[in-house]
Amino acid sequence: MKIAEIINHLETIAPPVLQEDYDNAGLITGNAGWNCTGVLCTLDATEAIVEEAKASNCNLIVAHHPIVFRGLKKINGKNYVEQTIINAIKNDIAIYAIHTNLDNVITGVNNKIADKLGLKNRQVLLPKENMLMKLFTFAPTEHAEKVRSALFNAGAGAIGNYSECSFNAAGKGTFKAGANTQPFVGEQNVQHAEDEVKIEVVFPFYLQQKVLSALFEAHPYEEVAYDIILLSNQYSNIGSGLIGELEAEKLETDFLAALKKAFNLSVIKHTPLLQKPVKKVAVCGGAGSFLVNKAKASGADFYITSDIKYHEFFDADGKMVIADIGHWESEQFTTELLYDILQAKFPNFAVLKTKTVTNPVHYFV
Repeated sequence: MKIAEIINHLETIAPPVLQEDYDNAGLITGNAGWNCTGVLCTLDATEAIVEEAKASNCNLIVAHHPIVFRGLKKINGKNYVEQTIINAIKNDIAIYAIHTNLDNVITGVNNKIADKLGLKNRQVLLPKENMLMKLFTFAPTEHAEKVRSALFNAGAGAIGNYSECSFNAAGKGTFKAGANTQPFVGEQNVQHAEDEVKIEVVFPFYLQQKVLSALFEAHPYEEVAYDIILLSNQYSNIGSGLIGELEAEKLETDFLAALKKAFNLSVIKHTPLLQKPVKKVAVCGGAGSFLVNKAKASGADFYITSDIKYHEFFDADGKMVIADIGHWESEQFTTELLYDILQAKFPNFAVLKTKTVTNPVHYFV
């Protein structure tokens, strides 16, 4: 199997176009054309991870965090980033990072956190805007179902938890085929009227070429009439953070105890408890201070994240509890997520989870 096949599958789950503009997801070292000997899944790509990959005969590391985050001007081994890159290149080990694009899909990092907490009724906390487009097209009545199916198979027609959504209206289309045409119906130089169906579907902008290719292949007309417009609607399946509900209300102390156990925490840093039941919980793996106000406005009783600064704790404002569980701790199950994604697609291929704990933060308790 080529490394490219593994990357292509990962990018159907979390398209690179969904990464934030400051990010550096993608293939960082190596060549997608190499034959893959095995995959090692990890949160961080460090030199120790490269050594583990080498010992495990894995020439592809799939990491959440990019080892190269800012531009490198020199690579001479003066820090851990350069040492890792040098080691990977010397041993022909590819490093692929799937970072904020995996954060931004509803089935990604935050969904895994929600799994561990047993949250239901999950929604993206801060959906992205300007992500959706709408296609209008017109197909002869007898071919409308074929065109619709092709559009659905290309990824169009998904709205929230619903799929194959479309609007259809019957009408009459007219056209006159000119010289050098081969009309599917009608004759050259004679105006023709055809019973047609107007089909409307929405799709995420990054699927535009795929959707158009499916339309052109399935449509019987020589010239396909269509319009595409950008929608201002929020895309409910793409964005930052996640919010959901516990199966049953818990006391704050009981919820903290369950959180500590589920994430194997030695300590939880949090704002004052509010002496009220916990039902609605917001989460954001990694640094999540930018979502504090959104979590509060969404009515969350608890917001679980990491890397909250001292003054940012005040933003809880007595309306919710902020729990900072640590960056590595909040995203530790991403390794499991990546393993599950690849194992489900390639069940007979060597996909491994790292045994190396890369967390650089330790606690004396």
